[in-house]
Amino acid sequence: MYTALISTAQLQALQASGAPLAVFDCTFDLMNPATGHAQFLEQHIAGAQHADLDEHLATHDPALRVNGGRHPLPQREVLAAWLQSVGVNHDTQVVVYDRNGMNYCGRLWWMLKWCGHEAVAVLDGSLQAWVAAGGAVTSGEAAQNSLGNFALREPLVKLVNTQTVVQHLNDGQQTIIDARGAPRYRGEVEPLDPVAGHIPGALNRPFNTNLNADGFFKSADELRTEFAALLGNAKAEHVVHHCGSGVSAVPNVLAMEVAGLGPTALYAGSWSEWCNTPGLPCEKS
Repeated sequence: MYTALISTAQLQALQASGAPLAVFDCTFDLMNPATGHAQFLEQHIAGAQHADLDEHLATHDPALRVNGGRHPLPQREVLAAWLQSVGVNHDTQVVVYDRNGMNYCGRLWWMLKWCGHEAVAVLDGSLQAWVAAGGAVTSGEAAQNSLGNFALREPLVKLVNTQTVVQHLNDGQQTIIDARGAPRYRGEVEPLDPVAGHIPGALNRPFNTNLNADGFFKSADELRTEFAALLGNAKAEHVVHHCGSGVSAVPNVLAMEVAGLGPTALYAGSWSEWCNTPGLPCEKS
């Protein structure tokens, strides 16, 4: 069972073994949402299915969402129904990837954990590494799968809401890590949300900091050292991750798992919910 990262060689071995496996291409482009599916059609890992951030991994239906922000999480039951529809079973090893520095695929990794599915891993190095290793690729639409028997179990990750973040803002019982780029964190620019800045007291660790120059996750030792330097005396178990809309925070969640410092919490509403909630403080620095 792979529960955090999986290498290209390990995925190739899984494919050859015939073990229950589902691979999802989560490629996306915030500025041009149709790009993800177009790139999937052009080239994807053989046997993969497309998981779209807007269509499958978020909902804007107020009756179905569990939080606010730009990419609200759908209720667990909604996600479970979709997973069944694409053939995921309770014993399926799920592998997720993208073309975006393992940013968007982390969303599905986290959501499966939230639904209680432990056997889900991010392909380290993503599609670029797969192609470089000679992995099989194809084009066109994915094949239709038979209905799976995926069922919800107890969540394996922690989700927090705005009320909880506010409650612990000044009591020393949470340490917020903001995964957005430094200029957005400092409030110098804000291309997506109506207010620039960050949650008071939040630390900044851009999600791509977790990768090395070759596009793979850094080693567990290196990640552990970097998070220790960021956190100082703060406890890892008190960490709450956020970003702009609850997506690019997940690489930090995953990195802390790889470093042996997890599990940690996700504030899925993130800055886009925080800055649109009347009366909440916003800080610039």
